[in-house]
Amino acid sequence: MASAKSSRSRPAGHSGVFPVGSAAAVGSGGGGGGDGGVQLADKLKIFKTDNFDPDAYVQSKCQTMNEKEIRHLCSYLQDLKKASAEEMRRSVYANYAAFIRTSKEISDLEGELLSIRNLLNTQAALIHGLSEGVQIDSLTSGPDGSAEDDISNVEDQEPSEIQKWAADFPDMLDVLLAERRVDEALDALDEAERVAVDAKRKQTLTAAEVSALRISISDNRQRLADQLAEAACQSSTRGIELRAAASALKRLGDGPRAHSLLLSAHNQRLQCNMQTIHPSSTSYGGAYTAALAQLVFSVIAQALSDSVDVFGDESCYASELVTWATKQVMSFALLVKRHVLSSCAAAGGLRAAAECVQISLGHCSLLEARGLSVSSVLLKQFKPSLEQALDANLRRIEESTAALAAADDWILTYPPTGIRPLTRSSAANLALQPKLSNSAHRFNSMVQDFFEDVAPLLSLQLGGSTMDGITQIFNSYVNFLISALPGSMDDEANLNGLGKIVRMAETEEQQLALLANASLLAEELLPRAAMKLSSINQSNMDDLRKRGTDKQNRVPEQREWKRKLQRMVDRLRDSFCRQHALELIFTDEGDTHLSAEMYINMDNTVEEPEWVPSPIFQELYAKLNRMASIAAEIFVGRERFATLLMMRLTETVILWLSEDQAFWEEIEQGPKPLGPLGLQQFYLDMQFVIIFGQGRFLSRHVHQVILDIIDRAMAAFSATGMNPDSVLPGDDWFMDVAQEVVSMISGKGRAANGDREMNSPTASVSAHSISSFKSHGSS
Repeated sequence: MASAKSSRSRPAGHSGVFPVGSAAAVGSGGGGGGDGGVQLADKLKIFKTDNFDPDAYVQSKCQTMNEKEIRHLCSYLQDLKKASAEEMRRSVYANYAAFIRTSKEISDLEGELLSIRNLLNTQAALIHGLSEGVQIDSLTSGPDGSAEDDISNVEDQEPSEIQKWAADFPDMLDVLLAERRVDEALDALDEAERVAVDAKRKQTLTAAEVSALRISISDNRQRLADQLAEAACQSSTRGIELRAAASALKRLGDGPRAHSLLLSAHNQRLQCNMQTIHPSSTSYGGAYTAALAQLVFSVIAQALSDSVDVFGDESCYASELVTWATKQVMSFALLVKRHVLSSCAAAGGLRAAAECVQISLGHCSLLEARGLSVSSVLLKQFKPSLEQALDANLRRIEESTAALAAADDWILTYPPTGIRPLTRSSAANLALQPKLSNSAHRFNSMVQDFFEDVAPLLSLQLGGSTMDGITQIFNSYVNFLISALPGSMDDEANLNGLGKIVRMAETEEQQLALLANASLLAEELLPRAAMKLSSINQSNMDDLRKRGTDKQNRVPEQREWKRKLQRMVDRLRDSFCRQHALELIFTDEGDTHLSAEMYINMDNTVEEPEWVPSPIFQELYAKLNRMASIAAEIFVGRERFATLLMMRLTETVILWLSEDQAFWEEIEQGPKPLGPLGLQQFYLDMQFVIIFGQGRFLSRHVHQVILDIIDRAMAAFSATGMNPDSVLPGDDWFMDVAQEVVSMISGKGRAANGDREMNSPTASVSAHSISSFKSHGSS
């Protein structure tokens, strides 16, 4: 029996069939090591002492506690219990493979020891037989008459019943074995063992007869074991016959061999049946996966039932079963990966790949309900292919979006036919549908489908890759939108290697549509689509939510993801504002509409100038007023975004003026100083921006920048030795002139407080601040 194998003393492990009675002790280093492990060991130290008294511990902690503190203590102890269990689990995971390997070697040694014991028993019986023969020979060397008398006495004596039974036993067992009456043969062998023990004790048989009986028992046990092993290896032996053969082998004392033969028989059956399942290029991948999974997991389930029925919950057999089942699941995963997932991954067929994984995990869950967990084996094998399919799907979305952006007319419409709406189409819900351009509608639809496909795969921890992938393709789409802005051919968006021809957004309405696409996707549609991940995976989050980690970890990650999307929208907004600011400031020939000379040269004219704001600032207000009207129709329900956009455009122009080094060098250090008329015109321009901007187009930050600009201009004028107050008109004059131009451009009547909205974010900056510019500058 040297070939007998065993896996005795093997624990069930992390994916075992049965719960282990005694958990492995958690070492001081834990499974993961590090500071966390030391801290946990310190917390558990008090519970590991030999003289730990639970009642005394609770009494010492709770004696002076109120109800709230007791609840807190209970919660702390529960958390400590969970942490300890997790530490033990990690320790088992870390050492499971090595323990299985060691247990296998121990089992092999046990088999060898069993063979040695049988050999020693046979040799002992042979020695006893030889010793008995020597004693008989010594009798013959005695007195001449005594030996003959003894022989005649033995010949005359009738054999006893036990001697008759022992003499007939080999022939009887030969008949039982020939007729394959296994149970009767086992009973006969057991009875022979009892007879041999009883005969030796009562000396009803001679030593030679006992030795011959034992040799016969040993030989027939081996014959029966070989017969049972041969029967178990037959492909026709199944079900009850297979369990009976394994049970008989176990009864013969060769349990490890019986269990190995049981698993081998199931494996032989599995390999034979798998020959009937062939993948085909025309067949549906899900059908192949379902058929293969049904076969593999049904065989594993049957092997599990047979093992439990015959061997019970002994850990050594359970460990061998887990190892065998893991090997079968591994082979199944490799087949599915080779014949289904590889092609799906290459083609970006995420939905088909997800369906195959769901089918496989569904069969795994049936085994887990019976105590055998093998899903981790599948997940480890499937994850690389699914990540490849994920990347291919994202590339397809990006390429499709690029093609759509190249042909987009940048006109906002409701979802066209063929694109799934967010709500049911009706007259009441029409206003709830998003208005996007064609490429944005298709982008949104593809992302929604993508989230639906990837949602069932969250158990593979693909959530992070999914969100990063969506961030990447949205960033690419924003780059396309930036490249659609006029004059952006030399912009940074075209330096990112896009290499795509995108139709230009020529009109302001089309350019605002670009921002509408990006902002609506980032603020509403993409986060709403991402909610499918959490809603479908809600059950997996329940435990995290109970422990508070959902709020502490998952929500901040979602917020950070939304902030990333918003930063991309901000990049598009800044490109939009920069483009329009450059159109205002520079001419087509590259000259500037806003230079120091336009203020300095005013004092060189003889005629009194016509006091109106400079054309660049009038055009700025006209552009803002015009865009605000368009934005009111485009950004319905998102007026704040439109307001911030207009403020950003004003800020871009004002900051350019504030930071233009050449402008201020000419004003402060140029050969011609800034004169009274130039100062008055500059002051009027700044007041004009304040009046038309308050409440709609001017932020507090830009308001302060304008204050600083006026202060700087007045300081430059004061450097000539003149007092600004002596040359500038009163505040009412500036307000009247500025307000008249505002009314003329906007087509509205003059308002007492300018063109500001009282409920806007900057309405607190009141009209009296205009008079503060002069006092601020002269001081």
